[in-house]
Amino acid sequence: MTETEGTTTVAEAPEARGDHVIEQGWAEYGELDHAIWRRLFERQSKLMPGRACGEYLRGLRDLGVAADGIPNFERLSEILDRATGWRIVAVPGLVPDEVFFQHLAERRFPATNWIRRPEQMDYLQEPDVFHDLFGHVPLLMSPVFADYLQAYGRGGLKALGLGALKNLARLYWYTVEFGLIKREEGLRVYGSGIVSSHGESVYCLESASPNRIAFDLMRIMSTDYRIDDFQECYFVIDSFDQLFEATRPDFTPYYQALEGRPAIEPGALLAEDRLIEI
Repeated sequence: MTETEGTTTVAEAPEARGDHVIEQGWAEYGELDHAIWRRLFERQSKLMPGRACGEYLRGLRDLGVAADGIPNFERLSEILDRATGWRIVAVPGLVPDEVFFQHLAERRFPATNWIRRPEQMDYLQEPDVFHDLFGHVPLLMSPVFADYLQAYGRGGLKALGLGALKNLARLYWYTVEFGLIKREEGLRVYGSGIVSSHGESVYCLESASPNRIAFDLMRIMSTDYRIDDFQECYFVIDSFDQLFEATRPDFTPYYQALEGRPAIEPGALLAEDRLIEI
């Protein structure tokens, strides 16, 4: 994918390898890049206590991700590797599905190396370095979630061969990107698309508009999603163990059962859905 024009002041990235990995180019970030990171970090980090789950908050703390400026991938990788065996690799943007899944299956998280511009503070169609590092990486410090994401990568490689990527992509969307988790103190956020979004981190927990539905694997893999607005529904897990256990079985029978079944609209509510109160 070609970088969006004007997205970053980082020097043009060197040609990617076959796995699309490039150098982060940390020394090439300009003051504007670091200033944008600081604005984003300061704004989001103030919202996270009482909204994000404990595993996310601890991961953010233990990684030492802070408002100073865009973190160095290699430094974060050293901490991650010691904790859960994961590393961060830089990529220029979205990568082909097979490449993405292969990285996850080998416990490598592909993180975009460019950062948004000031006019993109509240909405960005493609992931940037803030979304990837602030949103995704802290939960990779959690052993159970780290194992789940690796299992997802392995499952993705298999889904490609079975022509079932659409179903599996919905699972990623409604868990890794926009998942909620139930805790004694109330609902908490763990999805990266929420924790990195100022508006949605408030909306998902406080608005009466979206449906919050108890986790159901087949329901999720049947449900379409929106990429241009806040979500019309969120799926709520009881624990990360529940999420990981859901990925253990062979998904082939699930894909066969879903084949030809019409997709459920994002805002639809089914009679069998179990709603979770705020």
